[in-house]
Amino acid sequence: MGQKINPLGFRLGTTQHHYSLWFAQPKKYSENLQEDEKIRTYIKNYVQKNMQISSVIEGITRIEIQKRIDVIKIKIYTASAKLFNENRPREIEELQRNLQKEFYCVNRKLNLAIIRIAKPYSNPTILAEFIADQLKNRVSFRKAMKKAIELTEQANTKGIRVQIAGRIDGKEIARVEWIREGRVPLQTIQAKIDYCSYPVRTIYGVLGIKIWIFIDGE
Repeated sequence: MGQKINPLGFRLGTTQHHYSLWFAQPKKYSENLQEDEKIRTYIKNYVQKNMQISSVIEGITRIEIQKRIDVIKIKIYTASAKLFNENRPREIEELQRNLQKEFYCVNRKLNLAIIRIAKPYSNPTILAEFIADQLKNRVSFRKAMKKAIELTEQANTKGIRVQIAGRIDGKEIARVEWIREGRVPLQTIQAKIDYCSYPVRTIYGVLGIKIWIFIDGE
């Protein structure tokens, strides 16, 4: 089972939680889901355009949205110190006002919080972006994967698995290559495993990067 299902969805309610937390009537479910996607897209585009931050390593790793009747809480997780500069509060306040105007009516309050990730290279999204940049620069995929594992070891994780699929190194036949270091118990629900699936466009086509990181115990 651990090999056939998304590791995050497999652990919901134990070590993982939804990135969107709200309840809605069945008829309004799709409307709320689309609204969440628009909010995330709007925030990422705003950060790239107004804060000159385009890389996941420097920008946003994930956005959590919690909705209640009278308030919406948005948490932006980032690994960069650029979003915490002394000149940033004005831009963040402007982002909050724009979100309030764009998506919500007057009777709903919006709270925006930015949370910095203490150990960036324990996050699979950041590692996937790092590997993607290496592949775009024609670095050997094996060298890129080994470097990603070295960065993860500095974050004191218990195990990592990295997988790349597609026309690797421009070969005619697509294949899957992977490497693992430490333990990655995918079938253990109590094991806290973070996961990322990340597509990267190269001159040879689209490659798929998957990363599993075993963070904590069982």
